[in-house]
Amino acid sequence: MGLCWSNRIKAYTPSNTGLTSRSGSRDVNNLSGSSSTVSSSSIPRTEGEILQSANLKTFTFNELKAATRNFRPDSVLGEGGFGSVFKGWIDEQSLVATKPGSGIVIAVKRLNQEGFQGHREWLTEINYLGQLQHPNLVKLIGYCLEDDHRLLVYEFMPRGSMENHLFRRGSHFPPLSWKIRLRVALGAARGLAFLHSDEAKVIYRDFKTSNILLDSNYNAKLSDFGLARDGPTGDKSHVSTRVMGTHGYAAPEYLGTGHLTAKSDVYSFGVVLLEILSGRRAIDKNRPTGQHNLVEWAKPYLTNKRRVLHVLDPRIEGQYSLTRAQKLASLAVQCLDVEPRFRPSMDDVVKELEQLQESSKKENNTSANGDTNGGKVSYPRPSRSPLFT
Repeated sequence: MGLCWSNRIKAYTPSNTGLTSRSGSRDVNNLSGSSSTVSSSSIPRTEGEILQSANLKTFTFNELKAATRNFRPDSVLGEGGFGSVFKGWIDEQSLVATKPGSGIVIAVKRLNQEGFQGHREWLTEINYLGQLQHPNLVKLIGYCLEDDHRLLVYEFMPRGSMENHLFRRGSHFPPLSWKIRLRVALGAARGLAFLHSDEAKVIYRDFKTSNILLDSNYNAKLSDFGLARDGPTGDKSHVSTRVMGTHGYAAPEYLGTGHLTAKSDVYSFGVVLLEILSGRRAIDKNRPTGQHNLVEWAKPYLTNKRRVLHVLDPRIEGQYSLTRAQKLASLAVQCLDVEPRFRPSMDDVVKELEQLQESSKKENNTSANGDTNGGKVSYPRPSRSPLFT
């Protein structure tokens, strides 16, 4: 398994084209006592400019050819509309190409040589990940801009994407436990909360399970910042922009108006939280009629103590208490509120998930000390019906 990249679907025809504002550049400041690197100011930048960053290495195309064994097909980790991602190796200190199996593993994203939009997203990725560092953001090591070649070099995430673990079947992707799902949700929430903080002020705009990558310990890191935007400044309440994203994850008010806020990301987080709970995709046309859209199907069940069992992934049955499941379902409902002002902030989401994780740990400790049921209550699952087909 390796780092997996999913092709972004620009699924919406905007009802309001809005204004395409330019992102601001960032001065990098290391915050004392913080594991994050953020900017202290935002100033206009010329579109097409790569911001200088001491955190990034500039690679030559030949260096990345050597690191990936000439982009051999058996080195491909994933493919999408942008191109392909290859596995490679570099020396940890000098960052020069090394033999396979030596040095550190990297993921090299090679952009297709066509279309200005692809270049713009490639540039956005560099200018955000080159300036922002956090334990729950994937690390960008460097890039290559040489002739028509555009490549990005990332840390390698050995367990790939959350999407694969939730929705692919097979020995390579055993069902994730309740404990791991909760850990991934918390890590992803911390990444979003950092982006929304006063120091960063970034709206991610494309939060989904394929953009949550997992390291060897299932720690979550957000990837793919091609659609990220600076948040509103001054007395502005939103950013007006062309509607872009992935079908099933975008907030309704963003789809309707093109007005983008941090609460747009909160809605997307609610969709992902529902996917984590249910093991179902946000949009799945293979489901029976009435179940294609996960949010529309699940919402009526989420506010009822017993009916919430209809939504929960049967593969993790018995791994959680009904109380914990209800609290997580309630959090998803809050994030999915149709009124943005009623959605929690990501800081509040993080606090709630931390409390849930702590209470789950206490449950496990109780189980280890002799309570074989670990505080979990067994409830008969609803009879098999089209809900579970």
